[in-house]
Amino acid sequence: MKITILGSGVIGTTAAYYLAKSGHEVTVLERQRGPALETSFANAGEVSPGYSSPWAGPGVPIKAITWLLMHHSPLVIKPMLDTAMWRWGLQMLCNCTETRYRINKARMVRLAEYSRDCLKQLRADTGIGYDERMQGTLQLFRTQKQLDGTAKDVEILKQYGVPYQLLDPRGYLQYEPALAEVQHKFVGALRLPGDETGDCYLFTNRLADRARALGVQFRFGVNIQRLQSDGERITGVSTDAGPVQADAYLLALGSYSTATLAQVGLKIPVYPVKGFSITVPITDAAKSPESTIMDETHKVAVTRLGERIRVGGTAQLSGFDLQLTESRRRTLEFVVTDLFPKGGDVARAEFWTGLRPMTPDGTPLVGPTKLNNLWLATGHGTLGWTMATGTGRLLADWMSGRKPEIDTEGLTIARYAA
Repeated sequence: MKITILGSGVIGTTAAYYLAKSGHEVTVLERQRGPALETSFANAGEVSPGYSSPWAGPGVPIKAITWLLMHHSPLVIKPMLDTAMWRWGLQMLCNCTETRYRINKARMVRLAEYSRDCLKQLRADTGIGYDERMQGTLQLFRTQKQLDGTAKDVEILKQYGVPYQLLDPRGYLQYEPALAEVQHKFVGALRLPGDETGDCYLFTNRLADRARALGVQFRFGVNIQRLQSDGERITGVSTDAGPVQADAYLLALGSYSTATLAQVGLKIPVYPVKGFSITVPITDAAKSPESTIMDETHKVAVTRLGERIRVGGTAQLSGFDLQLTESRRRTLEFVVTDLFPKGGDVARAEFWTGLRPMTPDGTPLVGPTKLNNLWLATGHGTLGWTMATGTGRLLADWMSGRKPEIDTEGLTIARYAA
């Protein structure tokens, strides 16, 4: 089958690799000059199935008010006359119940755990390297209330057999010894030993090379102008480099998926949530993180990537604005120096921002649509890197007519039909 993929972030590229391995003729269209130059470029570096949770949950509306009032706030909302943003926000509020949280988290963990298993197999098959580490995630709590609040997450982790450890300060120091100087700031931690880390940009580019070896054609610098449809299927894609036609189409355009799908009458609640990161050169490896630390108070992840520290986080609702904001940089600098004051040279940090494609319930949109040759892979939010290989493998099986290896309930656009 001839398949055209729209987008070459980590999701689109991974899907291209698996589809080519399944014997399909694959072309990837991308407006940038190479793979992974937008949202996949400088994310937090976490491959964290155990940390896969929807942002919408019980108590989040009250927490959001507290976050907005913090000096180093994990949440910023720019007042805008954007009906899409406010509609998305209302849908998110509707998911802030105990029942919806459990349903949404279970769906997310299912795909994320499968994805981690697929990534392990991919490494074994290809020998791909990307500054990877397999030393888990450590979620740090500054208050006893935060630590006590892990109960519902632990229940779901148990349900899916995800290993975890609840640790006191002495316990987590055996995994992150550089925290010894600041252990008085934290009451405990939740460790997820099955989580991994790695450079998403490096992974995507090296996997693109392997995809090319399987026959995938990447067409960079091509701007997608419009999807063409006869009401039942996609008949082609209009681009500034001419029309493109295929037997099937996979849309993996991140936050830009919403506007593209509206051209053919498909409405999806995917909205850009702006995130930021800094990449800090390590000056003292012994004073740096071993893997990923998540500061629960500030919702910022600090990750070791080779000889660099990647610090990523914060959520800003401001549409498609890509302006770098100094106050966000100061928050990231505060967290990394608060945890690892002697680990890296913050003055030499590289500052970046990207748009995370978020659904209001946290679960991505993966699978078929009412147009019988159009498939979706979007809405992964902060977990695109975590869920990429599982999404690619799942779609390759599904689009090839094979039974997927995991339950696909709740992953498709159909869940919003009601």
